[in-house]
Amino acid sequence: MAMQPVGPKSAPLGYQALSTAIVKSQSTPTLHRPTMGKTGGAFSQQSQALMSTGALMTLSGSADGKLSGRTVSTGCWGDGPKKSGVFKKNLPKNLMDKSKTFEAAHHPATQFRRFYERSDLPIAVRHGTSPTIDWKVEPERLDYIYLLPIFFDGLIEKENPYSFLAYKGLQDMLNAARGKEPSLICPAVPSLIIPLKKALNSRDIPTMCKAINTLQLMLRVEPRCGELLVPYYRQLLPAFNLYFRSTKNIGDSMDYSQRKRENVGELIAETLEILERSGGEDAFINIKYMIPAYESCMLNGH
Repeated sequence: MAMQPVGPKSAPLGYQALSTAIVKSQSTPTLHRPTMGKTGGAFSQQSQALMSTGALMTLSGSADGKLSGRTVSTGCWGDGPKKSGVFKKNLPKNLMDKSKTFEAAHHPATQFRRFYERSDLPIAVRHGTSPTIDWKVEPERLDYIYLLPIFFDGLIEKENPYSFLAYKGLQDMLNAARGKEPSLICPAVPSLIIPLKKALNSRDIPTMCKAINTLQLMLRVEPRCGELLVPYYRQLLPAFNLYFRSTKNIGDSMDYSQRKRENVGELIAETLEILERSGGEDAFINIKYMIPAYESCMLNGH
């Protein structure tokens, strides 16, 4: 019986194929579309060796094991993770929107409209050739501290009958309070600042003109209100400073806004003079602080 030569043990079956597969798995693989054999469902021998060793990674493909065209065409494991967006510009919202400094609100919500629709105001429209206001109670018998701020709040209304009732109602109430003792308007002045400021800051020229005309009428009817308004110049005069030089240069044409009292620049100049005359000794210095371009009408001898 012949003896087999003693030597190192021979490598087990498949050892060489296994080492080859491990070496290939450590390097960047080149993906190929698997070829279909005659049986119709078998991968190539190389793919079978990689799958037996666990070196073949799962790639996106169809249910039958075929690789997708995108993965095969790129020649890599895929597109990679999504971009983190670290270097993307992150601008705040509404940064590029218009400031709308000189535009008015389209749908103002006022207490005057709410009270009128609820029939809490003692007024109605008297229709005729020129519509007027029908008062259910005499204006001088009303509570001015309660109703006067509501009517001032209605100055920003643009629709009729709210706009007409608020403006004409204010004129009737102020004229009815002329010469009354004790004063009906002075106790209500602090509560008029917020609605008056809202009307002046509406950036709507007709609304601003109505508010300025009403303010002038109040100062002419009750000059004592001028001193009461001095502490509130910081709330009222910024809008005056914005439109102080808003005058028209029309050459030799006719300016009908003077007759209608809708020239906002001239109205502001007139109102500042009335405020200075009725505001006492501290009026000019406070007006000058808020409107540096204003010159005193008292020092010029007018």
